[in-house]
Amino acid sequence: MKAMLLEAQGRSLRLADWPRPSPGPGQLLLKVRACGVCRTDLHVFDGELRQAKLPLVLGHEIVGRVVEKGAGVERFALGQRVGVPWLGRTCGTCRHCTSGAENLCPTAEFTGYTLDGGYAEFTLADQRYCFALPDCYTDAEAAPLLCAGLIGYRSLMAAGQARRLGIYGFGAAAHIIAQVAHWQGCTVYAFTKPADLEGQSFARAMGADWAGGSDEAPPEELDAAILFAPAGDLVPQALRHTAKGGTVVCAGIHMSDIPAFPYAILWGERCLRSIANLTRRDGEEFFAVAPNAGVRTEVTTFPLASANDALQRLRAGQVRGAAVLVVD
Repeated sequence: MKAMLLEAQGRSLRLADWPRPSPGPGQLLLKVRACGVCRTDLHVFDGELRQAKLPLVLGHEIVGRVVEKGAGVERFALGQRVGVPWLGRTCGTCRHCTSGAENLCPTAEFTGYTLDGGYAEFTLADQRYCFALPDCYTDAEAAPLLCAGLIGYRSLMAAGQARRLGIYGFGAAAHIIAQVAHWQGCTVYAFTKPADLEGQSFARAMGADWAGGSDEAPPEELDAAILFAPAGDLVPQALRHTAKGGTVVCAGIHMSDIPAFPYAILWGERCLRSIANLTRRDGEEFFAVAPNAGVRTEVTTFPLASANDALQRLRAGQVRGAAVLVVD
């Protein structure tokens, strides 16, 4: 099969002829139809996430069709469309797994990081960690839901019963979850890079009631804020605009250092928390919510061989919504 290989972090992916895998017990072999290009892929590519297996096939927003099943597979039929997320496997027995927090499993493995992912014509996936996908989305439209959507949904749940929600960084995750928050009745305030008028217009089109630069103050205090931008210096900024008792959620898997800030902007029972990975329950809930909320994804598609271009355009902020590799 053809695969885009990461052979050393920081070096361009190489289009390679690579052995087509065979499914073991409990595994599905999928013909990849689409795979989202996520900012986490950039963190792996750049070496900011250091536990990557090498060589590696990136990609953890995978939409594929089942072409072969390993022994004991019962959940999916041949030809069925399934989605593969970031969480690829957990132990199932540790205190986190048995308490509903499998996202914190210390021996968890992750698609496109410690397991080969979807920048390829075929991929393997554990049947237990795959999702059936709503029929209302095309393959390319469904791909961003598998990380941007799921992590965004988990972040929104962590924000609590916020009626005034700030979103910092308006990329793939934000453009999905702003629609869910708007559907739930939230007033959504979107913060983009300063003077990014095009990004602010996009945010308003995706459900934001107000959009401005990250250096601006919202028109009113926030009940909660979600930071999708991996910029630690936005944390004190968000805290300053969040009301007493509110929550600031750091949604990225990697973030630059948070600068020192005065205790006064945290005091008043404000909560600062992070989001790590996802659970299968998040997926089950989100894929039930997304069609009812009318969530649509805006995608820019690339052929598999153009994965390097997709990554660099994502890095440069030149992707509106989400970038997706379409594998033919």
